[in-house]
Amino acid sequence: MSFPDGFLWGAGTSAYQIEGHHGRGESVWDEFCRRPGAIEGGGDGSRACDSYLRWREDIELIKELGLRAYRFSTGWSRVMPGGDRPDPKALDHYERFVDALLEAGVEPVLTLNHWDMPAGLTWAERSSVNAFRTYAEAVAGRLADRVTWWITQNEPWIIALLGYQLGLHAPGVADLGTAVKAGHHVLLGHGAAADVLHAHPGTKAGAALSLFPCDPATDSEEDRAAAIGSDGYVNRWYLDPLLGGSGYPADMREHWERALGHGLDFVHDGDEAAIGGRSDFLGINYYTRRVMAAAPPAPFPWKVVGPSGDVARTDEGWEINPGALRDLLIGLSRRFPGTPLMITENGGVFGDGPTHDGQIHDNRRVAYLRDHVEAVGAAIDAGADVRGYLHWSLMDNFEWALGYRPRFGLVHVDYASGARTVKDSGRYYARLIAGGGTAPALPRIEAFG
Repeated sequence: MSFPDGFLWGAGTSAYQIEGHHGRGESVWDEFCRRPGAIEGGGDGSRACDSYLRWREDIELIKELGLRAYRFSTGWSRVMPGGDRPDPKALDHYERFVDALLEAGVEPVLTLNHWDMPAGLTWAERSSVNAFRTYAEAVAGRLADRVTWWITQNEPWIIALLGYQLGLHAPGVADLGTAVKAGHHVLLGHGAAADVLHAHPGTKAGAALSLFPCDPATDSEEDRAAAIGSDGYVNRWYLDPLLGGSGYPADMREHWERALGHGLDFVHDGDEAAIGGRSDFLGINYYTRRVMAAAPPAPFPWKVVGPSGDVARTDEGWEINPGALRDLLIGLSRRFPGTPLMITENGGVFGDGPTHDGQIHDNRRVAYLRDHVEAVGAAIDAGADVRGYLHWSLMDNFEWALGYRPRFGLVHVDYASGARTVKDSGRYYARLIAGGGTAPALPRIEAFG
């Protein structure tokens, strides 16, 4: 494998998941967490990893792991506590943080919207696009002179699906029509923010999409059609307007009009032109694939059935399939030539905790890292233009509706004390980075001393 010079080896977090409250404005997630039963275990982001106060300690961890890039988000509800005017103290904080990253030789990868929308705003309303533009102007005005890589929106499909279609994430709306409209407004927000960023020379703007390769459960014509439909719903509905040059895919337009019983009147003339042609790169959040079978037509003529047979899985039950990541990267590079790709999230839930020696021997995450980095390397060797790999996540954190149970981190966090402990996977990743992406042999546990 040959990773290019300047390849961005890093990890990521988001503001609401790690920072804690500490002067932040009310967000839609603060409201959602107060709903009885909304969060597994009843937790919220009021303390999380306390990173707003412990940010210097976190930068020391980043340096210890040898990360060359760090993805983080500026808290939207922190910067714009009322949704309309910026708080200079919040911008001061993020300015200090970015300067410290740069001083440590770490490339900042800044996410504007990682879901912590200020309370009182909603993606169901078109006015959210203007609010997001104002927020982007405030952050870019302070940081665009030293941050190159900007992620406008994190996972538009997940925002629409879990936040507005199923009601499992903030703001907890469960309405299919509202979900499709909200997803459109999120993409319009990308276009608006990208225009703001491109007024600052040298910035690169892109959205981070949660991409799930969709495979048919069998070779039947029906299951193949189900996989194509699922791909349209999950992937192409967002990829095509961002990168395809011709707006939303026609087959999915027809699907939504059929499912909703009316036209997509919220897509105004000029909207698709305001979304497309503004992405300097594509962020890819990859966790697993979807194995699809045909289903009765309403509202979706497909269903997820999962892989057959005994497959490797994370503790959350997600199939571990690095080969699907390799094929995804190759396919995207061929479909959208000239668009650089960046892995903005990739990771798994492995619940290993401290053992008798106080260390965390998360051998399965070590193997997961090795295999997925090898998959990225194979895609690069096949011609994919991949600029970076940002593992999710730097540290264990608040995992949205799942609370604090799932652990994604390279660093273990004891939530009672806030103590950080680098896991074996973090030390392995440090060695991998130092070797330029050459994955060292999986060592015995004691080799991580």
